[in-house]
Amino acid sequence: MGHEVRLIAPKFVKPYVKNQKNDMADAEAIAEAGSRPTMRFVEVKTPQQQGLGMIFRLRDLLVGQRTQVINALRGHLAEFGLVTGKGRENVDKLRAILEPGAGSDDLPAVVCQMAQLCFDQIDGLS
Repeated sequence: MGHEVRLIAPKFVKPYVKNQKNDMADAEAIAEAGSRPTMRFVEVKTPQQQGLGMIFRLRDLLVGQRTQVINALRGHLAEFGLVTGKGRENVDKLRAILEPGAGSDDLPAVVCQMAQLCFDQIDGLS
């Protein structure tokens, strides 16, 4: 149809938004921004570049999930008096404390079972 497709980074369009966010206001801002002679456009990413970006985003997700599980485990075990420092390196200390015969005999069995589930998930995310 004679139209050239070009990508505009959202941060370059934002100054042209006048109203609340909706489709019509977005379209108006994009049309206004695209008609400017000094507008900077961005390149379309290749599938290879998109794949590499996915690797980095997925890694961040997995690291965040591991941190959440570690913090949850530390919080739950702190309720039973088992306190340890932050970080992945202290998970092994908790694991050693919860080994059968290592002084965790007074803990309910369900606590040790749930902790083991957390340890398995942490190992899977590491």
